[in-house]
Amino acid sequence: MKLHPEIDDRLREFILAQPVFFVGTAPSDVDGHVNVSPKGLAGSLAVLGPHRVAYLDYGGSGAETAAHLRDNGRIVLMFCAFDGPPNVVRLHGRGRVHLPGEPGFDALLDAFGGAAPQPGLRTIVEVEVSRVSDSCGFSVPLMTFQGDRDLLPRYWERKTPEEIRAYQANKNSTSIDGLPALDPAGPDPAVPAGQITRRPGPPAG
Repeated sequence: MKLHPEIDDRLREFILAQPVFFVGTAPSDVDGHVNVSPKGLAGSLAVLGPHRVAYLDYGGSGAETAAHLRDNGRIVLMFCAFDGPPNVVRLHGRGRVHLPGEPGFDALLDAFGGAAPQPGLRTIVEVEVSRVSDSCGFSVPLMTFQGDRDLLPRYWERKTPEEIRAYQANKNSTSIDGLPALDPAGPDPAVPAGQITRRPGPPAG
């Protein structure tokens, strides 16, 4: 393992080239459940600086990351090389959840290169990175990327704003440990289909 003072150009290029990454969080309670979430979809990650990244968080059946970040802010992002030279990059830091409709949300969204998110954008997670490391990744298998699945965008583009709000009130208001996650009574909990007309593309750094 090697520690790096920041996300330099080489690490930035590697991070942005990965079609999937993994997010790890945990509650403060030692009896709570640790969570790991896979993240994909082209253009969903942006490197905002040498110690700052963000990713687009799309609606799903749980909201563990949001709940854990509200609880203690701790987060780690992991990127693995599934082709080419082996490598694993980890970014540890403190995360913050930005909801649609909150001040600063649109400005942060613009950091993703001017391309629209897919339907169902739920939040943007911003991470202030305090530790940058990489390691060998010798045991990570070689795999071929075939493309992003379109099931999630297709699911959300069929939903009305009211249906999205009802879904998130039922599925995303608390974590599996009962911690508060997303407030369905707050700002719009997701960006419904058609609200933003730009299409996905590669993120800007």
